Amino acid sequence: MAHAVPTRKTSAGAERRGRAPDALPDVFGERTHLVAKWAVPVLTGLLYGYWAASISRRGGPVTGWNLLFGFMTALAFVVLYAVVRAVAQRLPREGHAVLWGAFTGSAVGFLYSRSGVAMFTCVLVSLLVAAAVTGANFYRHYTCEDAEGHRVL
Repeated sequence: MAHAVPTRKTSAGAERRGRAPDALPDVFGERTHLVAKWAVPVLTGLLYGYWAASISRRGGPVTGWNLLFGFMTALAFVVLYAVVRAVAQRLPREGHAVLWGAFTGSAVGFLYSRSGVAMFTCVLVSLLVAAAVTGANFYRHYTCEDAEGHRVL
């Protein structure tokens, strides 16, 4: 009995966007991806700035300096996020994982240091978070890339 040989179906849209022909279909348009590319870091930065400002006011009233601190923290977070995202795309999976781990560990360490705990504790927590994010990110990229570093999924 003869069986059909599976074939790869290519779509013209996938080749135009630079994706692999056998990749999953893209259900969102280019505009949606562009909006999400900037909306996610900005909203995350605003949340991060609010969190940092609420920690630094220590339950006291909201002041102008507290609002300024929150917005400056959010701005710094968004700028660093954009820089890390731009640089990480050009790195191999090891460097990519280490860069995102360092960014995440530093961000968590900064928030933790605002609470007034000992500096040794902040550094230890930062290193643990950075190691966990680096390991998870490396594992994700290691399992989703081929031997030459090309993304499979």
